[in-house]
Amino acid sequence: MDLSAGHVWVMISAALVLLMTPGVAFFYGGMTRAKAALNMMMMSFVSIGLVGVIWVLWGFSMTGGDGIAGLFGNPFTSFGLEDILGTEDLITAGYGATFAIITVALISGAVADRTKFGAWAVFVPVWVTLVYCPLAFMVWGGGLLGAEGAIGSVVGEAIDFAGGTVVHINAGVAGLVLALILGKRMGFGKDPNQRPHNIPFVMLGATLLWFGWFGFNGGAAGTAEEAGLIWINTLAAPAAAMLGWLLTERLRDGRATSLGAASGVVAGLVAITPACANVSPLAAVGLGLVAGVLSALAVGLKYRFGYDDSLDVVGVHLVAGLVGTLALGFIALPADGVGGGLFYGGGLGQLGAQAAAAAVAIVFSGVLTLLIGLAIHKTMGFRISEEDEVNGVDLSEHAETAYEFGGLGTGGSFSPFPDSARTTTTKETVNS
Repeated sequence: MDLSAGHVWVMISAALVLLMTPGVAFFYGGMTRAKAALNMMMMSFVSIGLVGVIWVLWGFSMTGGDGIAGLFGNPFTSFGLEDILGTEDLITAGYGATFAIITVALISGAVADRTKFGAWAVFVPVWVTLVYCPLAFMVWGGGLLGAEGAIGSVVGEAIDFAGGTVVHINAGVAGLVLALILGKRMGFGKDPNQRPHNIPFVMLGATLLWFGWFGFNGGAAGTAEEAGLIWINTLAAPAAAMLGWLLTERLRDGRATSLGAASGVVAGLVAITPACANVSPLAAVGLGLVAGVLSALAVGLKYRFGYDDSLDVVGVHLVAGLVGTLALGFIALPADGVGGGLFYGGGLGQLGAQAAAAAVAIVFSGVLTLLIGLAIHKTMGFRISEEDEVNGVDLSEHAETAYEFGGLGTGGSFSPFPDSARTTTTKETVNS
């Protein structure tokens, strides 16, 4: 089999999507306190390791092939990818792995600054196996929400080109559930030291995400025309969302912020994900504006309702994911002149299908994540101690710190050394 341009494009797209997870690490790492930055980044990096192995063993198999009750594929059909050796399906398997990796990495932002690394390392493979893989099968693998599935055959097949339900609604709901299980950070809403410690990291992360998102959305393009539409929409929607977020900040707070610019870009990328191949560029601009404004307003809800979604996974990924998914019911382009959203004369059918898919994703992810999270929380414990939270999760979980402050006091009460090492160092300094 010759290596075609299409094969090369999917492989490049997979590499772009894989780069997005380190992008998430920078994005989230910069948003945390200095003494939690490494832990935040490690939660993304270990997700690559864990999910990469799981995907080869049984994850890929569970997202396609012969379904079990329309919920998931047989995990043993392609166990270890043995049955697809020597086929181009390995390229597809690699591409799919990167989606699973970034989905679970996104969840980590909701529980920043207070999560046991060991508990997270248990959560990742269990959640990917029981939540991500089944939902991916339901939407993309011919399961319940497919055209011939038990739900899709009744309400119609929902459009989710690159992961509005499978990735963003799924991760947003899971993040909310874990945030509720773990509870609030100490000083939530009161401690000014919980502000982002490195905004340049945040903007670098957003840049890497936007760059990688062209592969995220465009990797599955079937024609040059479709690829062009996806590329333009992946440019236009986040650009408009950034402007919408900044305008909202300006009117509400009197200032447009760098953090807002980066967050607006991500909100627009999330919103266009399910719709990238099915809306016009003009509609993509409108979708981005709406997503930017609504997400900017939504991130403040955690203070009103009292849930500590540390890095706004709910406000950005769940809200913008819902906006993009449901908007298709209004602005989806007709396929060969047939169907389309309500604004194109397609009736309410597509909106019903989109709403049903979103509802299934919310309930399925919410219930399963609750069971997994509670099981871990009640056994090994999901949250670090108050003392470790004060000293910093980097030090307690990894015996490392992101920065060496050199005793200048720039880190406040944060010490880069364990107590014993600090005591020894002090004595040696005095004796010398």
